[in-house]
Amino acid sequence: MHNYELENHVNLTTSPALAAVDTAPAAESLSRRALYLDVADRLREQIFSRRLEPGSWIDEMKLAAEYGISRTPLREALKVLAVEGLVTMKVRRGAFVAEMSRDDVAQVYHLLGLLESDAAAAVAAHASDTQRAELRALHDRLERQVRQRDAFFATNEAFHLALLQMAGNRWAQQVVLDLRKVMKLNRHHSLFKQGRLAESLAEHRALMQAIEDRDPDRAAALMQAHFRGGLEAAA
Repeated sequence: MHNYELENHVNLTTSPALAAVDTAPAAESLSRRALYLDVADRLREQIFSRRLEPGSWIDEMKLAAEYGISRTPLREALKVLAVEGLVTMKVRRGAFVAEMSRDDVAQVYHLLGLLESDAAAAVAAHASDTQRAELRALHDRLERQVRQRDAFFATNEAFHLALLQMAGNRWAQQVVLDLRKVMKLNRHHSLFKQGRLAESLAEHRALMQAIEDRDPDRAAALMQAHFRGGLEAAA
């Protein structure tokens, strides 16, 4: 909207110098926007790594000093994280890292199961040989990383996101990305349970086989079962 206002005020007779002065505020605005997005990325990483614990109060003055910024971009960043469900804003109390209740966890797993089982069916039915080979390479990496928890987490997420991208529903992709951010509040959720990594790998193995067999119904059912197993472990 701001750019339209500039266009209305700068006509064909405006000198280059004057135009440069008039457009300077827009460039400054973009710079501020980039800063608060960078701050949001840094806060998000601190939340996911547990340097900011679920339920903890976010000390804005301390963080602003730590980051070397004013509180304005920090507050804008907190608004971004509040929309994502990672931060809760409380009147006259400030911002807190969000916590997940049992109901929250169950609802997130339910939605992920619905969306990702639909994606698994689509990929089993329509994926190209190249796409199936890409998923197979990710699965083979999972097989090698079953004793390397952090690496397993990263590859597991890469597999699920690759499958979603191949399914081609960008709305489902966006919802799943948001849900997976919230899931990280649950301390890597079900995969922390003793033996869950091996169970998850076995479920992935069966799912990968269904995709390679081009069996959409079996792929969808196995993905649903995968998330049910994850929810049971998380509970």
